[in-house]
Amino acid sequence: MICAGRRHLVRTLADLAAQQGIQLQSYLNAAHHKSAGHPAPVSSSGARTLLYDGDQVDAFLTGAPVPSLRSEDDVQEHEDDDLLDRREAAAVLGVAPRTWGTYKHHPLLTEHVTEVGGVEHWPRGVVHRYRTGRPGRATVTGRPEGTGDQVPRDQLLARTAPLLDADPTISAATVTAELGVYTSTAQDALTRLRADRIADLIGARPELSPKEAAVALGYPAGQVRRATVRAEAVLRARDAAPYLAAVAAAMHGAGWTTTTAAPDIQHPADDHVVAVLALDAAVVPAPALVWDERQGWRTATSRRHPLGRGAAVPPEGNGIRYLAAGTTPPPEALTAALNLPCERSTA
Repeated sequence: MICAGRRHLVRTLADLAAQQGIQLQSYLNAAHHKSAGHPAPVSSSGARTLLYDGDQVDAFLTGAPVPSLRSEDDVQEHEDDDLLDRREAAAVLGVAPRTWGTYKHHPLLTEHVTEVGGVEHWPRGVVHRYRTGRPGRATVTGRPEGTGDQVPRDQLLARTAPLLDADPTISAATVTAELGVYTSTAQDALTRLRADRIADLIGARPELSPKEAAVALGYPAGQVRRATVRAEAVLRARDAAPYLAAVAAAMHGAGWTTTTAAPDIQHPADDHVVAVLALDAAVVPAPALVWDERQGWRTATSRRHPLGRGAAVPPEGNGIRYLAAGTTPPPEALTAALNLPCERSTA
């Protein structure tokens, strides 16, 4: 189980190996993750893909006490936002994990599935809602079972912002009651809004840390852990914006884009910044380019879905090329790398 508000801290075994500067296979051969005192996975017992909490791993590696994942207050306030994998979701329903493969295609569950570390998860509250409304069970109170959020996604932030303006301490439960959206949807909206406002304040007052900015804005400490992490990512994205704009201009100058529009910056996780630049000219070296603050530039095989499943970094091959060296190579280096002999794409 991934505790509410800790998705951005989840690390895979590949992440743990990279953190220690060794190859994944060497890490597995040495079984570093099985050493005495190492934190247990947050993935379910028997899961094929092991996931770990970054805070716990960092503490273990530095010799500090390994922290618990949340307080008793968090359990009561945020339990519905815990993320369950298929084994844990199946346990809630009292069915075998393989049976969950049939249930998970219900519209309520497909709407709220999220991928973390390459593994599908569902909010605990949504799984409970589905269980209550299954055929032969009592109907869910409130909105009809299986219906989606009552506010369109493109309007959610605009509808939530006035509520946050009126009450900086507002909870996701209150937003849910006001707007008719799921708790996980409301929490995501509050996290994004608070992160942007924390970043704005730090931009005006650089001496503030994200936590200090959150306090200055009146945000309760227990509600902004994700927001402060995301705010740091927002600030990094803003710092990278001039560089990304320069790359967009270079791609336009090479004749691979029809405009000089800067790449679309995204946050597939609260602590992660990526950007997508579609190459939309008639003949291009690739359908799109993806910039990842951790790995640098790569080509994408799809203009419509350039990040791929779950925004995970795809392996080399099959049309994927990693370009130039470092995370911010000069635009001309990217142009030169793309000009290397390769199969050209046509729009």
